[in-house]
Amino acid sequence: MVYDLLPLVAIWFVVATVDYLARGMHEVRPGSIAAWFELALLWLATGAYFVVSWRRGGHTVGMRAWRLKVLATDGRPASWSRLCLRYTVATLSLAAAGLGLIWSLVDGQRRSWHDLAADTVFVRMDHGG
Repeated sequence: MVYDLLPLVAIWFVVATVDYLARGMHEVRPGSIAAWFELALLWLATGAYFVVSWRRGGHTVGMRAWRLKVLATDGRPASWSRLCLRYTVATLSLAAAGLGLIWSLVDGQRRSWHDLAADTVFVRMDHGG
């Protein structure tokens, strides 16, 4: 997750800058509609990073470093819709104080909430990729 912060910070910077320029370079007041809109844009941009990465190669920058990959339970690449569902449920897992991630410690297949919901698995790749 820490490795993935590097590209995400760049993405967030671009999204926030474009939003700032689109609002005529006016600050966003905390709690305002504009603040909620910007938060939604950042969430969508983050989701796009994860979903596109998972779909194109099965992994993000951080996952590649640790040779991890997301696949459908049948071993094929997961569909776009399943990966969008995975991202949405992962957000809820984190919002629930990380309980969705902790669930993998008690699941027999070590799957978290988002893997269960999207019917995906987290696998370790061979050294060859």
